[in-house]
Order: sequence, then C-alpha cells, then structure tokens
Amino acid sequence: MSQSTGIAAVRFDAKAETIGKSTIVRLPEKASKKLPSRGQVAVQGTINGRGFQTVLEPDGDAGHWMRLDGKLGKTAALSAGDTATVEVEPVKDWPEPKVPQDLQSALAAAPQKIQEMWKDITPMARWEWVRWVNATLNPDTRRRRVEVTISKMQNGKRRPCCFNLAGCTDPNLSKNGRLIAST
Repeated sequence: MSQSTGIAAVRFDAKAETIGKSTIVRLPEKASKKLPSRGQVAVQGTINGRGFQTVLEPDGDAGHWMRLDGKLGKTAALSAGDTATVEVEPVKDWPEPKVPQDLQSALAAAPQKIQEMWKDITPMARWEWVRWVNATLNPDTRRRRVEVTISKMQNGKRRPCCFNLAGCTDPNLSKNGRLIAST
C-alpha cells in the first residue's frame, strides 16, 4: 500500500448501486467533505474488511464515488443493493491507471521524447490524460483526443487542460458532468 497523506481515515456505510452496467458505491456527502479534493483522490482502504487501492472519482456535485469491479465485489461479498462498510484513507502514491488500447498504441508509436515524458509524468497526470480521452462516447472525438494528447505532449504539456476536474467524466455514468441516478 502507499504512503498516507496524514489525513485521517474516513469511515462510512454506503449502499452499492447500479448505473448502466456498472456497480458503484457513492460516498455520503459528509465522507466526501473530509477528503482533500473535490476532484479525483487516490485512496487505500477496506470495503467489508477487504483491502483495496483505487482512485475515487468526483460526482460533479462536490462528492465522490468508486467503481466496484467484479473482483472487489466478489471478495467483499457485495452486490447492488447491499450496504457496505467502507474506510478510505488518501494516499500520496497514485496507482497506475488502466491506459486504453487506442492511447497505448498512440504512445507506443510516438517519438521517444513523448514516451519518455509519459514515463516521467506522475501517475496522477497519467490518470488525467486517460480520464480526458475516456470522457466521450463519440469515436471521432475520442480519436481526436488521442491525437491531441500526443500533440500536446510533443509541445511539452504534461497534463490536459480545459476540462472540469471535479466533474464526472465517465460518459456511461454521467450527464452534464454529474453522476446520474442509479437504476
């Protein structure tokens, strides 16, 4: 696990819910307010006693949520509708993001300077690039964002700009930058 930021662990109970094909846990407002940022926050913690490390996503309403992947949901014996006991603690060291294949291919084909910059930027910055590329369902917009990522990095930009870091950017889970209601 990563180094603590010195911010006390945040404990809460929350219900797992389904939005589209995803199962998430939405942090209660009081819990989110204790976190150091309205944007993404890297955390380590437990859910129903099972350890995890992830990046909490902003919900576009000054709150946060986390996706329950299949593995974590199974080990925590948690499915939609169940209430989980959660404890999270912000950490300094961010986990590596899952880089989508189109961005991965573009980075592999990019000049060495860009590949070195990608390795040199922080995991938090890599999360921002991935988040920006993933924030659209339109294939043309997505292709353009991958191209712009490479172009901006070629020009020395280490982070994307011009998107709301406190908004929900998962296009399958949000509308107008806000996490949508569960189904």
